[in-house]
Amino acid sequence: MDESTLNFLSFPGKIHLINTDAELKAVAPAMLETKEFGFDTETRPAFKKGEVYQVALLQLSTETDAYIIRLMRLKSFELFKTIFENPEVLKVGVAIRDDLKQLQKRFQFTPKNFIELQSVAKAKGLENMGLKGMTEEVLGATISKGPKTTNWEAHELTDRQILYAATDAWIGLKIYNKLK
Repeated sequence: MDESTLNFLSFPGKIHLINTDAELKAVAPAMLETKEFGFDTETRPAFKKGEVYQVALLQLSTETDAYIIRLMRLKSFELFKTIFENPEVLKVGVAIRDDLKQLQKRFQFTPKNFIELQSVAKAKGLENMGLKGMTEEVLGATISKGPKTTNWEAHELTDRQILYAATDAWIGLKIYNKLK
């Protein structure tokens, strides 16, 4: 598929940028009512050998709302533990094993009902296992991967970073719903 002829998809809904425990508390009721999330994380890239950073951002998205959560600014992770351990809530993403391991370094939880989109793609006979490739194959559109290697720990995130983060979580859910 020629990428230049594909439509670019980006998250069309409301983005909630969560910087504080108070902001998280304000969206908690809506998040706790949700039955399915697209799931992703972002970590500041390391460019030197031995350099490692903690997960900076957790993204959870529905069809209409994306929650972009700046983990390094939070003290309470109880809400995520509740969502992540709830077998009634679907969480879908790509290459989530490492994301979950990194999140477990920040707070303890037992992951339940996380769906690896690559496994679904494989079972459906898809050729592409990356999020961008799956978007092109399943939805006939593409997504930007531009801000992937930017500093997710920056004091202020750019609008481009925020939209990229929301799109990455949302598109996984969108692909999953199309495939199932």
